[in-house]
Amino acid sequence: MAEALERADDTVDRLLESGRRPGDVLVLTVGEPHPWQQHELSFGEGRYWAQLTEGDDVFYADAALTRPARRDVVVLVVNGTPAHRAEPAFQQALGRAGALLVVCGEADLVGAPGTPESRPALA
Repeated sequence: MAEALERADDTVDRLLESGRRPGDVLVLTVGEPHPWQQHELSFGEGRYWAQLTEGDDVFYADAALTRPARRDVVVLVVNGTPAHRAEPAFQQALGRAGALLVVCGEADLVGAPGTPESRPALA
């Protein structure tokens, strides 16, 4: 679902343009990994995970991330995944978001009320 990835990229751009620091943003994908995640992993697992710890840049990861990660803003990309995987990803993303969770893709797959493009985190 390339459209979900494009919407997520646009969302990240708007967040940064509005004054959010790159280190405040976590992008999680439910389907295929984000191309930027794939690029960063090409430098090795150690360097990739160091970026999460350093917290200086937007971090891209799979929604099933098991490492502790919490950012002010989480962008959840629901890109071509079965509904049974989207719901737990939504719940985990909500718990990782300090102030804002943005869902890009099929919002109805994650059981979110209505079809919001963004909603405040309840964490």
